[in-house]
Amino acid sequence: MLNADFILLYVDSPSASARFYADLIGSAPLEESPTFAMAALPSGIMLGLWSRHTVEPAATAGAGGAEIAMTVADAAAVDALHLDWQARGLAILQAPTDLDFGRTFVALDPDGHRLRVFAPGQG
Repeated sequence: MLNADFILLYVDSPSASARFYADLIGSAPLEESPTFAMAALPSGIMLGLWSRHTVEPAATAGAGGAEIAMTVADAAAVDALHLDWQARGLAILQAPTDLDFGRTFVALDPDGHRLRVFAPGQG
């Protein structure tokens, strides 16, 4: 059985993206070079940030081709995190709303990848 424990995002600037995610998750990158950076998410999943200009084979998808979903405890935590990220200047694609799977909002990282926060079963 395969274990999905690594997410790779193709980014314009690995160092800029590493700073963005370090601030967002409160953890410094584990590895960083001009073409690649890696961080550990609180869940233990590794996040790789690979330069879209040097990835091999060449990436063909445009910016923002991925979504990372993160769960929080409840609807109040969704709303609080939304306010925090908004204050940090993150672009908000979807304001907090209740959907069939729970309360959620969506922000964008500097490369246009979606960052979805949600509280399951709260919708």
